[in-house]
Amino acid sequence: MTPSPTGPTGPGSTDVPDVVTFDDVRDAARRLAGVAHRTPVLRSRTLDALAGAEVHLKCENFQRVGAFKFRGAYNALSRLSPEQLARGVVAYSSGNHAQAVALAARELGSHAVIVMPEDSPQSKTDATAGYGAEIVRYDRYTGDRVALGRQLAEERGLALIPPYEHPHIIAGQGTAALELIEETGPLDALLAPVGGGGLMAGSATAATALVPGIRMIGVEPEAGDDTLRSLAAGHPVTIPVPHTIADGQAIATPGELTFAVNRRLLDSVVLVSDDEIRAAMKFAFERLKIVTEPSGASALAALLAGRVTPLPARIGVIISGGNVGLERFLELLG
Repeated sequence: MTPSPTGPTGPGSTDVPDVVTFDDVRDAARRLAGVAHRTPVLRSRTLDALAGAEVHLKCENFQRVGAFKFRGAYNALSRLSPEQLARGVVAYSSGNHAQAVALAARELGSHAVIVMPEDSPQSKTDATAGYGAEIVRYDRYTGDRVALGRQLAEERGLALIPPYEHPHIIAGQGTAALELIEETGPLDALLAPVGGGGLMAGSATAATALVPGIRMIGVEPEAGDDTLRSLAAGHPVTIPVPHTIADGQAIATPGELTFAVNRRLLDSVVLVSDDEIRAAMKFAFERLKIVTEPSGASALAALLAGRVTPLPARIGVIISGGNVGLERFLELLG
């Protein structure tokens, strides 16, 4: 079942205060101009024929650090005071937000401490360290990354930059959808992966302002359906830490801020299996000539697997990232 929020908490409701506004997304876009890449929008006749719709792929795998996360990280860090930048920042992440904060800190003359799971993909860990960050490891199945991040922030005087529970992070992520619709014109629907919910919350804020009536469709891995369950319950729920190839979506509960937005603006959430994600990664590599990480391919997987019904005529799909090492890529698709 895919819940469609209606009534006082559904799309267009004014009963819940706006966490982020369209003006916030516009302001983030101005701040990111000339710093973040304006990523390409790809088309494919083969994909259109398979999907039965006109598909526009927003390729955030070509963003700096290889994922959309740089947008939110730079938007948030660039608003810190010079004194706070001098003290440094701390973040927790499985990989893409880690890299984004590390690079944004370097660009702004600051220093980042990143809390990362012990089983983070090696390519993401190496890239984060390569941007100059200090890495603190933890066990994602037994440890509490939020508590560890807060402890480090307090002990060292660092600014905590969460991966999605922050208005400036959400607004920055929304610039991906803003750019997409500026290039394509009105779309009937937009698909995006949902982990903590920041990309979808920001994208929904931008897309629904630009195209009233657009269908916002979130995509989660089957093992990590915390947002789907939360929408059905009407409040954030917690599930066991998911075991899925989509490490960027291995989230146990949606963020409170992001859920407040997504509960109002999402039309539905659909689920994809790990095998369907693998098939989408293979299709993207062989037919589109792009490399995607598992989380980055989940929205495309939903489209290819026929999860979107009824099918819109013009649909946008956010390819959220491409950070996967060669060995892991071959392991997944071999």
